[in-house]
Amino acid sequence: MPPPNWPTRASRFLLFPLLAVTAFTGCTALSSSGANAPDAPIARRVAALQPIDALLLGEQHDAPEHHVIERETVEALVARGHLAALALEMAEEGRSTAQLTPTATEAQVQAALDWSDKAWPWASYGPAVMAAVRAGVPVVGANLPRIRMKDAMADVSLDVQLNGEAYTAQQDAVRDGHCRMLPESQIVPMTRIQVGRDRAMAQAIVKAKRPGQTVLLIAGAGHVVRTLGVPQHLPDDVKVATVRLMAAPAAPSPEAVAGDYDRTWRTPPLPEKDYCAEFKRQARPQPKA
Repeated sequence: MPPPNWPTRASRFLLFPLLAVTAFTGCTALSSSGANAPDAPIARRVAALQPIDALLLGEQHDAPEHHVIERETVEALVARGHLAALALEMAEEGRSTAQLTPTATEAQVQAALDWSDKAWPWASYGPAVMAAVRAGVPVVGANLPRIRMKDAMADVSLDVQLNGEAYTAQQDAVRDGHCRMLPESQIVPMTRIQVGRDRAMAQAIVKAKRPGQTVLLIAGAGHVVRTLGVPQHLPDDVKVATVRLMAAPAAPSPEAVAGDYDRTWRTPPLPEKDYCAEFKRQARPQPKA
């Protein structure tokens, strides 16, 4: 049996970002302010979503423009006095900067979050994180701790956290996200991990929630799909908005699925990359020295 974190780096780029590349919703019409126009300032787009308890930003992890938007979203919520906390897929549940002062160094922040620069380049995420820290806003880890993933693989209660149709779709996403290379015997255990991660992120949001403010979650796009991801695990009284950051041309996709996200904020397309080829290369057994 592969270890519970197999594959690691490839699945971060493939599993849910790959799902989200083929599943998105068009932008919903807003008021005459033009807040949802492609060139609208992020601060205006964020303001148009208020009031909400949680804003879920779904990124493509290797899209530089998405990290810029994340920093600008933090700054926009801070400027309005609305940022309750910044929750991150990129740090584990239980990690927090709450005990640090706004003058903490980047090294102190990384230590508090037990940051893995190899997995999540600090150069990409640091600006958003530090913008929150400098504003005195806690940054909290939201992901299921790696040490609990093995238990999640055997936790049958995770099989009923989604309805049957959604759970089947989640299993299909696991297959596609692993380039159809994952043994079928591992589909259910790996799906449980994904459901467990979504549930952990939802719990982090609930813990950080404050009246009149917004918890901002940054995660891979598939984690914020309304029908499959974090929103499915939030209480009904939590008002949430989901935003897909999409590095793609402006032309609508024929495979768009309405209702996956409340908004889609498009960014310039990235050069084509064969993620599956890279995944297969990393998954291939390495020759012994």
